[in-house]
Amino acid sequence: MNILSLFDGISCARVALEKVAIPITKYYASEIDKNAIAVAMKNYPDTIQLGDVKTITKDLIASYMGNVEIDLMIGGSPCQDLSIAQKNRKGLDGERSGLFWEYVRILKEMKPKWFILENVASMSKEAKEVITKELGVEPIMINAALVSAQNRKRLFWTNIPNVSQPDDRGIFLKDILEPSVDDTFTVRPKSNTVRSSGRGSGIDNKHNWDTIRLSENEIIRKLTPVEGERLQSLPDNYTEGISNTQRYKALGNAFNVEVVAHILKGIVN
Repeated sequence: MNILSLFDGISCARVALEKVAIPITKYYASEIDKNAIAVAMKNYPDTIQLGDVKTITKDLIASYMGNVEIDLMIGGSPCQDLSIAQKNRKGLDGERSGLFWEYVRILKEMKPKWFILENVASMSKEAKEVITKELGVEPIMINAALVSAQNRKRLFWTNIPNVSQPDDRGIFLKDILEPSVDDTFTVRPKSNTVRSSGRGSGIDNKHNWDTIRLSENEIIRKLTPVEGERLQSLPDNYTEGISNTQRYKALGNAFNVEVVAHILKGIVN
């Protein structure tokens, strides 16, 4: 399959494709963050990086590999202007979340067989209705808590058939914690802590990390980058090679791999 991943980030879509054994002929990626690109290229050096989503056209893709057809187009357009966490949010008129319209433009131009769009579940009813009208399909809300150790509700618009809720795998925060963590991750007590026996809230839209209280000794610390990778269902050290600050940011912008893999099973089936 030829894949076009818009707002590709660290190529979590490709990890998800591999999980469900969908063969990849060419993987085209649109991303502008240099650290995210570095992670993607470290893990998948054959990725064809196309640059800014605003510059992508059918002719541009053809200039790389001839007149190819895109089988799957996938992307999570920026959510900052849509999220309830953003004060005075501008919605789809915002500079960042307005990039949704680039997704629509490219979708109409490339006409892929399959498409997936992801965004936050906390967007306004009006924004949700606009996206639904433009894409012609109703979204499904899936909480990553069903397949991972974090609560992360996201809407997915897709024409892949028979997408339902995944089974709850019963994964909790304690299941993804590293057994030994450097003291540099210890922080001062905060009120918004969660115990390791429950599900963590994981990564929020501002790329902040919740602290955790380890109930056996009351140590309060930040989650490590590896634990963040596990929250997003990525392999350990997938984001290694950039600073921890940039690893947190990249993970915060990422798909939950197991959720996307669940959706992709509709293609396989």
